[in-house]
Amino acid sequence: MKITKTALLAAIACAFGSQGWAAEPTTSANSYGYYAAESAPVAGQAGKNVRLASAEMAKVIPASCSCTDAPISSCDTGCGAGAGLCDGDGSCDSACCGSDPWRLFANDPLGLTIGGWSNIGYHSANTNGNFNNYADHVQLQQQWLYAEKIADGSSGLGFGGRMDYLYGTDGPDTQAFGIPNNHWDNSWDNGGAYGHAIPQLYAEAAYGNMSVKVGHFFTIIGNEVVAATGNFFYSRQFNFYNAQPFTHTGALTTYKLDDDTTLWNGYVSGWDSGFEHNGDAYLGGFSRKLSDSATLIYTSTLGRFNKNYNFGFFSGAGGNERGQAHCAILTLGLTDKLNYINENHYLFTNDASGAGIRNTFASIHYLIYALNDKVSLGSRSEWFNISSETGGVRNADLYNQTAGINYRINPNLIVRPETRWVWDKERIGFNENGGSSQTFFGMDAIFTF
Repeated sequence: MKITKTALLAAIACAFGSQGWAAEPTTSANSYGYYAAESAPVAGQAGKNVRLASAEMAKVIPASCSCTDAPISSCDTGCGAGAGLCDGDGSCDSACCGSDPWRLFANDPLGLTIGGWSNIGYHSANTNGNFNNYADHVQLQQQWLYAEKIADGSSGLGFGGRMDYLYGTDGPDTQAFGIPNNHWDNSWDNGGAYGHAIPQLYAEAAYGNMSVKVGHFFTIIGNEVVAATGNFFYSRQFNFYNAQPFTHTGALTTYKLDDDTTLWNGYVSGWDSGFEHNGDAYLGGFSRKLSDSATLIYTSTLGRFNKNYNFGFFSGAGGNERGQAHCAILTLGLTDKLNYINENHYLFTNDASGAGIRNTFASIHYLIYALNDKVSLGSRSEWFNISSETGGVRNADLYNQTAGINYRINPNLIVRPETRWVWDKERIGFNENGGSSQTFFGMDAIFTF
């Protein structure tokens, strides 16, 4: 079924426009747990998850936010403070606090946090080598369910774990495609563009400031993530899809060295595979709060990544991929409303014969401005450089400029329209129209529960 842009806007407006809830944030993204809950300086708020820095700009904050947690702007539900403070003295008046977001289970059954989201989207054209590859259709991109018990080591040894399930047009891109033998969830396609995936299934133990997860889990590398709730923009970077792992299977430790520093170290069996050997690699890094308004994250992985690699732009580029990837993310709170994120990523890999499979560099810049408690404006500028000996590409440049809006309609619902311009300088095939330049429109809605 095809639909025009106008029809899509009308459909979303009719479906959600009649809701009159206050603009409170969702809780799902912050409970998602890509990184340890370390701080990102967002609009003067410390103590947030750096991996979800973009989501923070969209007012995604913990459910525990209360009127005593000032200055947190989402406590304001329309008391006229503008800056997010119900009173003028830097605190929230309890009378101004709205209701909590609706949850699937009000009380956690069996001690588990159970939730998820429904993500429906539309985009006007495909960009090859990226998510959003079912153009000109209103589609269910993510029907997500998760169950989680956080391992609490504050009073001794604690145990937990997590399982995530995904169905939708993002499903096939999230499966364990690292080994093309239909293992784990890689054969769970449902015809057309839809499929199922289980991107996380792990156990976790914690003691004091140390925790370790063992199993299948999302990577710690990069700013953008698979989950729609973890990104400011509807679309994703080229670097995210073509130069970063999505998942690992192995073990990862998290150690909170002090209030400002977190360390990660682990062993993983390559990239993007389920419970099957696909390589041997180190995964680790650190997060360091530099000041009240600045945080630096560095992550890397080194070793053998894939026994058989067949993915994205580099499909057919060879197997037995080994090398290194490095990612540095700097977040800056420029003002109480304006935030900047810079991500730089380098990947270099060879095959068993020494031929270069992937040599990429990316520099991505975000500016996010919180217009008010309901609306945030964002800009993403990406330069992605590609070389591949086995793929026949040398020093090709790809540019991506995206402008978008996050509009939080109620505590559970956010709408994200955007315009995306791509310049494929050497015309190596990223644009659907085969030309060097193409402009896209996209929009999605996320309902969390």
